[in-house]
Parts: sequence; structure tokens; C-alpha cells
Amino acid sequence: MMNDNNLLIEKFYTAFANQDAETMSRCYHNEVLFEDPVFGKLHYEKVTSMWKMLIERSKGNLKIELSDIKSNAYSGSATWVATYLFSKTNRNVINKIHATFEFKDGLIVKHTDTFDLWKWSKQAFGFKGLVLGWTPFMQHKIQQQAQLSLDQYAKK
Repeated sequence: MMNDNNLLIEKFYTAFANQDAETMSRCYHNEVLFEDPVFGKLHYEKVTSMWKMLIERSKGNLKIELSDIKSNAYSGSATWVATYLFSKTNRNVINKIHATFEFKDGLIVKHTDTFDLWKWSKQAFGFKGLVLGWTPFMQHKIQQQAQLSLDQYAKK
């Protein structure tokens, strides 16, 4: 059965699949807290910039598949798979992500994406990711680079 929060999650990922960052942004509460293994914790301005940046850098080479949407009045979850070319290395990445949500005023106020960063880094960086991707050093480096990329993008 589809409830309003299920529809909101579906709207968010349909917009992502259609490379519509504006609609994605409108699904978020202005107090939103986003977190994932690559970008860490982001608030409204940064998270909406992140989605815009990821969509732009995919240059139309992005496929989003959504499944397992579950929600109630307060929280929800979904599984999504992103298939894209990682812009820094031009390597193909298929990332399976588990998302959890909290809702406020009919919008997403908390969005947490979890995925296997080592598996992601093996695809994104090849041998270097395979050998080093599991290390806290490499994971910290990936997060630092992502933050720097986002800061530079936001300044444009």
C-alpha cells in the first residue's frame, strides 16, 4: 500500500533517475541532515548541491533503480542501485545503497545512505581501491576529496 511517505521516497528517486535536482531538493525539509560514507554529514545547502553536482558530472550516464520502499508516518527506508561512470577515473560503478529516512512536515528531514565503501572504491579506483579501499586512511581520503569537490562545486 502506498502512503504519502512512500510516494515522497518514490518522487525523490524518480527525480534522481530523471536528473531533476530541483525536484529532489523540494523533497527535503530545510533542516535536513544527510549522511553517507563518501560525503559524511551534510545539511540542506550542501546536500542539494551534492545531488546537482553528481547529476551534472554523470553527463547523462546515470541509471537509478529503486526497490523495497517501506515507510510509516515518521520513518522509512528503501534500497536503490546507482549505475554510473565515476568521473575522476571514468570507471563504471554499480553501487547498491540502503537508505533510511525520517520525515517532518511531509518532507525528508533525515536521509542516511549506507553502502560498502570498499566495494565502491574497488569499482571507482580499480587496483588501488582493492588494495587500500578498506583502510581507514583511504576511506578518510575519499571523504576529504569528496568534501573538497563539493566545496569547489558550491563556489561556482
